[in-house]
Amino acid sequence: MAKYRKKPVVIEAIQWTGYFEEKNAPKWFIEALEKEEIELWSKVDGTCDLVIKTLEGTMRADKGDYIIKGVQGEFYPCKPDIFEATYEKVD
Repeated sequence: MAKYRKKPVVIEAIQWTGYFEEKNAPKWFIEALEKEEIELWSKVDGTCDLVIKTLEGTMRADKGDYIIKGVQGEFYPCKPDIFEATYEKVD
């Protein structure tokens, strides 16, 4: 059986804190909000649920999840343990 390695690609991502602060959000995140590819649903406690329209359907990001902008401009959430096992920070 053949084995495969994931190609090294550079992605953009932010970690969802549960709060939205426009001054700390990257431009691509703001643009995705404007296009309604990502939606914020306000909660009574002042936090927000984050809902992402992905290629596989609508997904919710939990606090601590990473929001990834993929190589084709798509968005999706990723659990912190999977993100940390798959990606490393680049300069």
